[in-house]
Amino acid sequence: MDLQISVFLLFILFTAGHSLSCYECMSATGSCADQKLKTCPIESSQCKSSTSVAQVGDSILKAKNCVPACQSGSLNLGTSKTTYSCCTTDQCNLQDAPDPSNVPNGKTCYTCDVQSCSTILNCLGDEDRCVTVTATSVGQSISVKGCASKSICGTTASVHGIGSISCCEGNLCNGDQSVSQSFLFLCCSLLSYFLLH
Repeated sequence: MDLQISVFLLFILFTAGHSLSCYECMSATGSCADQKLKTCPIESSQCKSSTSVAQVGDSILKAKNCVPACQSGSLNLGTSKTTYSCCTTDQCNLQDAPDPSNVPNGKTCYTCDVQSCSTILNCLGDEDRCVTVTATSVGQSISVKGCASKSICGTTASVHGIGSISCCEGNLCNGDQSVSQSFLFLCCSLLSYFLLH
């Protein structure tokens, strides 16, 4: 009996001593100067840092946190561009994710505005795939389109409110179908998901 208690206590000490620690912050000022060190919950296996630039007003949002899973890369929906840096060691997200690239790479994909998804978007940096993200909101299916890094396309895990993330290769391969009136709601939801998860 004493051996079982000793093994149990040793297990508790061992697992508690190996919890991942990451920096945490959320800043709309373009700097994570007030970041804090955080011990991650057991289900979090990675640290994430993200930088988002909204095309309207050029506001910059920086975020850092613990996440269950993450892929480094870039997502460009036309109205916002976000880069993600993900890592797996203690305090590895000390540096901010880099600002999204502004260098066109020759790839083009469709993106959505309030009226339709027929606007052509020039992909930037390492964005080598076209992406379509579909969600259901108030009983309506909503889609947004843009450019993404190949690594982002691998994040197809089930996400609350998001039905699917699909990527394709080739210029304008993500179609130009119309968009519903809930476009802005979905853009805000997607941005908050990718920043906070």
